[in-house]
Amino acid sequence: MSSVKSGNPAVVGLAGFGITTFVLQMHNIGLLESMGPVLWLGVFVGGLAQLVAGFQVKATGNNFGYSAFTIYGAFWLAFAGILISNEFGFYTSSHEEIGFFLIPFTIYTGIMLYGALYIHKAEATIFGTLFFGFLFLVIGHFGPPVFNVIAGYVLIACSCAAWYVMAHYIYKDVCGRDVLPVGTPVLGEKASLSPVLQPAE
Repeated sequence: MSSVKSGNPAVVGLAGFGITTFVLQMHNIGLLESMGPVLWLGVFVGGLAQLVAGFQVKATGNNFGYSAFTIYGAFWLAFAGILISNEFGFYTSSHEEIGFFLIPFTIYTGIMLYGALYIHKAEATIFGTLFFGFLFLVIGHFGPPVFNVIAGYVLIACSCAAWYVMAHYIYKDVCGRDVLPVGTPVLGEKASLSPVLQPAE
């Protein structure tokens, strides 16, 4: 009985995460004035696209990928909701209140970072830069605003790392070889789910 090759949801989830994160950081570093593009990317690309990837990866039995794409997809939808609420005055969230919104996601990312260390170095880079990006954003929302700018540059690196891993999966599939290596795990032996969201062959 022949098996049917399935697509890897990571190529969608990582792209959605990288694109939306990158554009938001253009605002944080002062190159993008309006939050309009961030709002719609948050709904459709960072939000819905990542949720779809998360729901699809559930079938592979990969709890790491299932949790990551689903939670960060929900994060972007929630953040878009905050932008809409602020714009129309449903409930205006202050700078400090958004800082409180970011705190649990910082903690969650720290938890996921430990797991990423057992996958490969490229994945550890994504979650390492994401953790520090969130941390600097929290500091910037409660303290000196310059930390939001610092976070912007750190998270631009994070989005590039996400695109790198996305390209790793795509090129390995279409080229039949590992064009962009992702490295070995930082901790432990090679994980059984070493590719973040390895689909069933």
